[in-house]
Amino acid sequence: MTKKRLYIVSLDAFGDADLEFARTLPHFKELMGISAQVTGIRTVYPSLTYMAHTSIATGMYPNQHGITNNTLLQPERISPDWFWYEKAIKTPTIFQVAKQAGYTIGSLLWPVTGRSKVIDYNLAEIFPNRPWQNQIMVSGYASSLKYTVEMNNKFKHLRNGIEQPQLDDFITAVAVDTISNKKPDMMAIHLVDLDSTRHEYGVNSTQAKEAIVRMDKHLGQILSALSESGMKEDTVLAVLGDHYQIDTHTVIRPNHLFVDKGWITVNKRNQITDWKVILKSADGSAYIYRKDPTITNKMILDALKGIDSRLDNIFGKEDFKYDGVDENAIFILEAKRGYYFKDDIIHPFMESTAKTIKGRTLAKAAHGFHPDKNNYQTMLLLSGPGINKDARLNGARLVDEGPTLLHAIGLRFPNKTDGHVLKDLFL
Repeated sequence: MTKKRLYIVSLDAFGDADLEFARTLPHFKELMGISAQVTGIRTVYPSLTYMAHTSIATGMYPNQHGITNNTLLQPERISPDWFWYEKAIKTPTIFQVAKQAGYTIGSLLWPVTGRSKVIDYNLAEIFPNRPWQNQIMVSGYASSLKYTVEMNNKFKHLRNGIEQPQLDDFITAVAVDTISNKKPDMMAIHLVDLDSTRHEYGVNSTQAKEAIVRMDKHLGQILSALSESGMKEDTVLAVLGDHYQIDTHTVIRPNHLFVDKGWITVNKRNQITDWKVILKSADGSAYIYRKDPTITNKMILDALKGIDSRLDNIFGKEDFKYDGVDENAIFILEAKRGYYFKDDIIHPFMESTAKTIKGRTLAKAAHGFHPDKNNYQTMLLLSGPGINKDARLNGARLVDEGPTLLHAIGLRFPNKTDGHVLKDLFL
């Protein structure tokens, strides 16, 4: 049997609501003409990038695969560590399954792949968050060193650290070079420009549309590279989103309420030094953790009454099983549209996101919200051998994508997954 290649392009923060504009652009239009289309895809909760990408890669909900936030619970750190490294994932990934089947694998900024044992050409998503680190150091440690040095030597003129849109320009150039010269059997590419732009300017801003136009150009470059390398005919191509975003007007820092109760200890600079109860932000939602069992659920709920009017819901442990959130938490707060959460208490309890503040940025749009929020779904375009380009499916789950992608190339997970194969997409 001829080996089918699988190429995945993740468009961070691209929702199914973006398809209407995207189909007016040349390369999206071309893709949509040859692809099965899935809309109304329900993301994970909280709907953050690292959790979402790991659910795509494993077919499992976060409480099963272990990536339950973007960052670790490290309240004493101003910049906590992210779930950068593959070893944090507790269940098999599409990369591990493919490697066992003899595939060569490339990955560009795909979350939670640092120090991967199975990816041959790996440029991991990571940034320096210690004073003594720099980008070259952390990338070299987390990625395939020889490959990273080679790509950086070729294309470093395109990038400016991790700033966008230059980073996506760099990643696309690396992708094209890798397709042309390495021809991996599987490749996962993560484009982040749109997500960064929406955070800075808003969901439907002019700048966000400009980012989608840039995204279209990048897709065109990748499609051309596949064609010119003679790989397009035997490659299954998945172009997908991980979550959408929602515009914000106010940021809330509920840990101020726990400081007032004496449950959080701070130093003179208002940095957290110890805690009994703490909130861990996931942007549009937030976990509540408890170390001191003498502080009851009712005491915590009473303390949160100061933000009742800004919440859509407070989920307890009995609700967690439905969405696979972190079972170590005791509550998860869901913000109303327009609000999002931050952990720190250095800055005010509430602030308008319209403020321009030197040295720091407040998000004008955010994600992390519950996947059932209205107009908050994402999408999948799937093309290539064995795919029914006329298939149109409305309603699926992010966890269905991993099993479906492996099925498309004749592979399957060794374990029972939360997601299932979307069989309607196949001939």
